[in-house]
Amino acid sequence: MQSVRQIAEEIVAREGGFVNDPDDPGGATKHGVTIHTLRRLGLDLDRDGDVDVADVKRIDRKLAEDIFVRHYFEGPRLSRLPKCVQPSVFDMYVNAGANAVKILQKLICDMGQSVTVDGIVGPQTIAAAQICAAAAPRHFADAYGIARRNYYYGLGDARSTMRKYCLRRDGGKGGWITRAEAFVTPRYHLTPAEHRKRVSAWA
Repeated sequence: MQSVRQIAEEIVAREGGFVNDPDDPGGATKHGVTIHTLRRLGLDLDRDGDVDVADVKRIDRKLAEDIFVRHYFEGPRLSRLPKCVQPSVFDMYVNAGANAVKILQKLICDMGQSVTVDGIVGPQTIAAAQICAAAAPRHFADAYGIARRNYYYGLGDARSTMRKYCLRRDGGKGGWITRAEAFVTPRYHLTPAEHRKRVSAWA
């Protein structure tokens, strides 16, 4: 079983270096840490009295990992979830904040448990997630990864500016889709034809 730190290292590797995509609501980002996160945490890395893009550019891998472990894993209590879904929920929390937990809560409801879909890992969600994991130990993580994939496609359906994260220029799977499927058993990955069919309405 991977440690939380190892999972954080992999997240940072997936996120890559500095980007400032105007279509990304996260704004300027480096190693997955956004300018909004720096401002929320009050991290003025260049000590010039404000938190701006220059501070984002100063983020190193170690700082990004520390932020993720403390504020995206320990803070939202992801450690209380079943271990089988922790890596994927953690990765999604870095990418989408509390929506990562809402996706899990909706899945739990679909599996017959009753929880409030509020993005908070509380006693109700923890207990229900443990029940779901016990009932389907080999499938719970796959189901969550598939729900993540569906969430990403849904963002593309709703906003054309988000489609480039799901769909490459050559028609292949974009970064969001491959990211979700990294936590899904290969037999549940969409084939190239299935992917093209899913996004055919975007043409």
